Amino acid sequence: MKAIIQPAIIKGQLVAPTSKSSMQRACAAALLHHGNTIIKNPGKSNDDLAALDIIQKLGATVNELADGTINIQSSGVYPASGEMNCGESGLSIRMFTPIAALSDQYITVNGTGSLLNRPMDFFDEIFPKLDISIESHNGKLPLKIKGPLQPKNITIDGSLSSQFLTGLLMAFAKAATVPITITVINLKSKPYIDLTLQVMKHFGYEVENNNYESFTIFPVTLNTTTLIYTVEGDWSGGAFLLIAGTISGKIVVKGLDPNSTQADKAILQAIIASGATISIEDKQIEIAPPVTGLVALKPFHFNATDCPDLFPPLVALAAYCNGISVIEGVSRLAHKESNRGLTLQEEFAKMGVEIVLQDDLMMIKGGKGLNGAIVHSRHDHRIAMACAIAALQANGATTVEDAEAINKSYPDFYSHLQLLNADVSLTN
Repeated sequence: MKAIIQPAIIKGQLVAPTSKSSMQRACAAALLHHGNTIIKNPGKSNDDLAALDIIQKLGATVNELADGTINIQSSGVYPASGEMNCGESGLSIRMFTPIAALSDQYITVNGTGSLLNRPMDFFDEIFPKLDISIESHNGKLPLKIKGPLQPKNITIDGSLSSQFLTGLLMAFAKAATVPITITVINLKSKPYIDLTLQVMKHFGYEVENNNYESFTIFPVTLNTTTLIYTVEGDWSGGAFLLIAGTISGKIVVKGLDPNSTQADKAILQAIIASGATISIEDKQIEIAPPVTGLVALKPFHFNATDCPDLFPPLVALAAYCNGISVIEGVSRLAHKESNRGLTLQEEFAKMGVEIVLQDDLMMIKGGKGLNGAIVHSRHDHRIAMACAIAALQANGATTVEDAEAINKSYPDFYSHLQLLNADVSLTN
């Protein structure tokens, strides 16, 4: 599919998409819960659907109710299948693999697309220490595992992704019979661990965060009451809407909690630094270009080490800032759906934006105007959205090829742009 975006002034209001980070964690917690879980405001992205499929393969029953909520019934991890497929979801494979290892059955863990090439050496190193049998293909998928996982005091490396820690925290919390401590070296993306701990607390688990250097998991008594969890709005997807307003017109975005633990809430720091017009309230954010329309957006310096998913929308913003913007944390981009540092550099070059990569820094030379161009998502949902947002004030039409990549996280993205008066057409 191709998305063709014409330059436009956007306006209006809409509700941000559902957080897949929150949704997938809720699915995992619901699988581990003995009883019913009602999930309100559930997501429908490909990653969300993969999580729902996984928990069914691991023994849960999932039913969508008439009001759109989802009812999940579970008695813990009792696999109904010898294989689970995580699609292209990095969170799902890193979170659900330790959870699946609570079972004493052989389970094959697989995925599709870019996930097949992502490093999974973490499991090869850690699982034998937890009495889990594992076979991998030189640290890549598919994995064949067999538990049951035995929680033990261990030390792990958190530099590649915090998602491995999320999986261990949830699995340990379910299996622990005595207090267990996980020590973490070089933990990245700490706000995502805050989200994990928030979800776990909601489901009755007790974890002590020792300044992100270690985490002590305490055993809990079995809780069989019906639990209700409401999935919050997504700051990762909402970031693209906020940047669209910053560069292309006055809009109101609802459904984003300013008090959220989501890492990508930090997008507000860059928007404020750029000089955009912004009003932040509990239930909505009003965003627009600088007040006079004559004042250029200002370049910014932003550390994205703990929120690397913000690189694509930040690049779209920086392209319109008058000067060189600097983003730290490029090393976090190599193992995403694409090598995002290089992909952003190459695709935005087609639109006339120069991006320099130097060590862990990305420098974007903005303020010179963007050209309409033919760009490619590289099968990466966030690249597709970044290019589409940047196209809103280009000097001509921009075509995004492989535009359906957005289905991974934000399937309503193009229709939401259309609701904001953007000129977006979709073709095969």
